[in-house]
Amino acid sequence: MRGRFWLTIWMAIGAIVALLSPGTAAAGLAGPSLSVCIARAAPGMTPDALFAEPGRFDCATPQRDFGAGDFWVLSQPLPAGRFAVVRMSSVWQDRVTLYVRYTDGAIRRVAFTSADTGRLLRLGAAIQVDIPDRAAPAQRLLWHIEGAGNIRGIVLGPVVATHEGTDHAQFLLALFYAAILGGAGSLLIHNLALLTVLRQPFQAVYCGLLMFLLLYTLSVSGLLGHLMPGLDNNDRQRLNWLMLGLCGAAIVLFARLFFERRVFAGWLGRASEAVMAALVGTGLLAAVLAPSHMILLHYLITASFVTLMVLVPLVIVRAWRTRSRYLGLFALAWSAPIVMAGLRIAQAVGLTGWHFWLDQSTVLSMMAEALISSLAITFRLRMLQQQRDAARAGEAIARAVADTDPLTGLANRRAFMRQAIGRVGAQTLFVIDLDHFKTINDTIGHDGGDEVLRTVAGVLEAIRPAGGLVARIGGEEFALIFDRHVGLSPATLFDALRSARMPFDVIVTASIGISSGPLVQETDWKALYRRADRALYAAKAAGRDRARDADALQMAA
Repeated sequence: MRGRFWLTIWMAIGAIVALLSPGTAAAGLAGPSLSVCIARAAPGMTPDALFAEPGRFDCATPQRDFGAGDFWVLSQPLPAGRFAVVRMSSVWQDRVTLYVRYTDGAIRRVAFTSADTGRLLRLGAAIQVDIPDRAAPAQRLLWHIEGAGNIRGIVLGPVVATHEGTDHAQFLLALFYAAILGGAGSLLIHNLALLTVLRQPFQAVYCGLLMFLLLYTLSVSGLLGHLMPGLDNNDRQRLNWLMLGLCGAAIVLFARLFFERRVFAGWLGRASEAVMAALVGTGLLAAVLAPSHMILLHYLITASFVTLMVLVPLVIVRAWRTRSRYLGLFALAWSAPIVMAGLRIAQAVGLTGWHFWLDQSTVLSMMAEALISSLAITFRLRMLQQQRDAARAGEAIARAVADTDPLTGLANRRAFMRQAIGRVGAQTLFVIDLDHFKTINDTIGHDGGDEVLRTVAGVLEAIRPAGGLVARIGGEEFALIFDRHVGLSPATLFDALRSARMPFDVIVTASIGISSGPLVQETDWKALYRRADRALYAAKAAGRDRARDADALQMAA
């Protein structure tokens, strides 16, 4: 386990090094970037006329302000030199026709649709188009974009480059995505192996998070389109939105299952459910409805991540107030995704401009969250191991005491009877049996079941009246006896059980049979126990999680 953990650490470090290396900027651009001007498409527009009249284009209005539709996009004059390719970031487009004008006045065209973009897709989800070779150098570029969704831009991040520049960019990006995919894959395999042994709900959700992250990385990086050239590029972007929503929802659900139950109690639990529904729902709506209402869908997705950003500090405050042991780890794990989500939201509403690495930062921040969450899982498993070791040491000591139950530390049946028989005055006997204990054992294992028994024993000791006796008299059966005039209510016991923190936050209920009478000799004990046992079965027959008094049952009969 330790070897896989450090392998993941080094993969993550490799990703950060690739991101911060001097060549990283070139990896995103691969060559000189181009500024562009926009004209909404209208009947009669031709490439020759548009190249000849650049004044028809709007160079001041941000691309996103034009909305969806069909457009002509004119580049600035190209820098001096010979360039082999044009690269631009992949966005929602139905059809693209690129016109290249050369210094000798010739114009050449290259066209593709979303259905065949896969053959042009490169790492970083960049569409790379070869500039048709000609003796004269290329002078200017003109795109005819049909069916632009324009939620981020019409022609986004265009650059011209040489083959050497693009090869260098591809190499750096390959290192970056290999580190991300390798780290996520290693964590997934490791936690799937742990899941088969420990079967904790939060582990299953964490594995789901890693699978969504892997799919999102494959899609948003362009690898999926590169591996499946026949995949429609617009469908690939539908998958982006869906996986992004599922990743966000999985992060919330993982935290909800991992934190102590008290952290998400009440309204905060309902708020987390609403946030998860918003994240998945908006991603699913975008995947299904696009390209209809593209701008509205984009803002709905943005709004769902705003609700996530609002939820996180609320959870952290609640965790601090309830003294959660996992607060520090989760605050650290969420820091990178929240910062990146804030920057992406600012970009989405037009407060900041587009940047290649800001587009890629979501993958890296989610990988950081997954890595730190893996540390949290390791921490929790270590705590469980320590609890188990302490329990085993306690059992070893208890076995040395003949009159003590070795598991719970309570008196055993023999010691209980010896101390109870001969008590002066009327006595009340509670026979307490845990409900569905076999199901608890099957759910959290026998070690967890033993810990439940120990916790229940502690509850009974805590409410035991002065002078009373408590014992474990069977597998999951306990007995509590005290002077009748004390008047201990079954409700007190039920409240104590409900408020106790059980292992793995499992819910434990009990049924109680009650009888009262003298306890001078052994025959008194047998009669008292027999009546309490019948009352116990009446409580179970009535639906469990309740108490029945033998005297009340006799009067009702």
